[in-house]
Amino acid sequence: VIIRYRASANPVPSKTSHNTTIEVIWTAIPALVLLVVAVPSFRLLANQYDPPKADLTIKAVGHQWYWEYEYPDQGGFSFDSVMLTNEEAAKRGSPKLLDVDNRVVVPAGATVKILTTAADVIHSFAIPAFWVKMDAVPGRVNETWFKVDKPGVYFGQCSELCGTKHAFMPIAIEVLPRDKFDAWVAAKQKENGIEPNAATAEAAPAATPAA
Repeated sequence: VIIRYRASANPVPSKTSHNTTIEVIWTAIPALVLLVVAVPSFRLLANQYDPPKADLTIKAVGHQWYWEYEYPDQGGFSFDSVMLTNEEAAKRGSPKLLDVDNRVVVPAGATVKILTTAADVIHSFAIPAFWVKMDAVPGRVNETWFKVDKPGVYFGQCSELCGTKHAFMPIAIEVLPRDKFDAWVAAKQKENGIEPNAATAEAAPAATPAA
């Protein structure tokens, strides 16, 4: 480089560097490309956060280190969901470190809206089989949704490093046929002293008065 590009061999220096025209071109063209890409990208982001109408809403609250679930459409009953011990999981025939004492129960074929938040630190509600992963942030409510047609039990875990027991905060969702789900809801309402008719009326939107 010293020999090839020495001053005596190049009395007229190259204008590749500090060339105003070139610098304008290599700045303007990428900027125009970004502008063109931005239009469909913003539209896609907007559509991504425009979920379908929900048949069921569940609020998931992350705690160190367990989940709390609330069913506002069914009268607002709630319960904690804690990981089973190895002995309890073996007795139930469940995978180690993945099953819980109280599973989330949803009906098959329903669009389920999940509202996530946290009581202490950031957690993350993640169910790989549903392609769902949403952070649960203290003081904020985030929203995601899923729809599962096939009954069964699906497992997930908190996927945000939330403390020493982060690895022991699983999520278990049981998808049931509609009649069995309704029976489960009725049992939960009875357990919590909720009248089914009152819960339905509370969840239904107020009627618009006639003109």
